[in-house]
Amino acid sequence: MNPSDPQFWTMIFTIVIAICFIVITVAMIAIAMTVKRVIATVSRVEQRVEPLIDKFNQISVQGKDISVGLNDVTANLGTATRYLAESTELIREEVADLRKIVSSTAITARDKVEMVSRTIDRTQMQVTNTTDFVQQKIVEPAREIAAIMAGVKKGLEVLFAPAPKQIDRVYVEEEMFIG
Repeated sequence: MNPSDPQFWTMIFTIVIAICFIVITVAMIAIAMTVKRVIATVSRVEQRVEPLIDKFNQISVQGKDISVGLNDVTANLGTATRYLAESTELIREEVADLRKIVSSTAITARDKVEMVSRTIDRTQMQVTNTTDFVQQKIVEPAREIAAIMAGVKKGLEVLFAPAPKQIDRVYVEEEMFIG
């Protein structure tokens, strides 16, 4: 390929765009994998916290049963049960917040992937339009001008060429061999 040929630069431009598409695709896959890992981690945390919440609920019920029988311990166990219930509620709120965060993150990631996809589509359309424009407005007229110039050059060569030598006599520098 010749670097002065427009097709050479069109090919280079296309290769650069293809490399950019590959890099964007790899980045989108990495984002999707990261979001998947975050969701899996939050699910595991939620599974581990749910049994703890159930255990805390069971303990608070048992504490209430014991407080009925023992008046002195009732105040202390009531306080402990209250703290335990508050802790359980805080844990539930934290799990709910984690669910909201994961949901929000997933929605944001999905929006970003859609935005990147639209950007890729728009870029591809712009590249196609630019390539068509360059082909129609530069390459095709350049070919036509080159063809016209070649014709003009040949015409000028014919017009300004020296007159042909007469054939009615033999020239010394040119001998005719008949074979």
